[in-house]
Amino acid sequence: MRTYGLLGKSLAHSFSKNYFEKKFAQNLPKDLAKHLSQNLEEWYINIELASIENIRNLPQMQGLAGFNVTIPYKQEIIQYLDELTPAAKAIGAVNCVSKENNRWIGHNTDYIGFKRTLLPLIENRVETALILGTGGASLAVAYVLKELGIRYFFVSRNPQNDQTCSYEQVTPLLLEKCKLIVNTTPVGQFPHHEEKPDLDYSCLTDQHVLYDLIYNPERTAFLQEGISRGARYCNGLSMLEIQAEESYKIWNLLSE
Repeated sequence: MRTYGLLGKSLAHSFSKNYFEKKFAQNLPKDLAKHLSQNLEEWYINIELASIENIRNLPQMQGLAGFNVTIPYKQEIIQYLDELTPAAKAIGAVNCVSKENNRWIGHNTDYIGFKRTLLPLIENRVETALILGTGGASLAVAYVLKELGIRYFFVSRNPQNDQTCSYEQVTPLLLEKCKLIVNTTPVGQFPHHEEKPDLDYSCLTDQHVLYDLIYNPERTAFLQEGISRGARYCNGLSMLEIQAEESYKIWNLLSE
């Protein structure tokens, strides 16, 4: 029986473990699923690490058929991989790793989930966007926006380049021009559900689209600001489900 896992730093409220356990159980005959229901943790495990240094030699990683990667290791993991798919290489972040003949191959399925859920929202009416945050997930978002021909700016508390501005630099005029705002930061995530990115929300209109990669709570304080002003919105649950399904496809294609 193959074992998969999720690599991250803090996984107490992880989506992936519960999602995959249910999926694996659904793929079994009912009698067998019931018999194995107490041992589902052997199928998909959480791997919490304070550091991923020397990760390939860690006991937790031995025997895995593949694994997902989450905050804060989507970029750090790359140095330990043998190969990247073209999309993962272009994005510069990995959220799925397959293992084939002891070779670790990095994939990015985040961008697939984001693109599929974004398209119905924007309907070709967005020309410029703001991406809040500069972590691995933000790179997948940027990759999709570039594919769609949407100009974007990163927003960070500590800008590092000309394409990134501080929250103080997000003026009412910029918010007016940027009809799509994507939050890729953990600000507002449970249990800190009252927090939200530091923006002038009074500038939002019913022409804006707000997308929050957070899925717990279902409607973050960030999304609520947009909803109250008639903006279109989406949380990160559907994106997560799609990227998980794409990971599952990758693992099974390579293991059959």
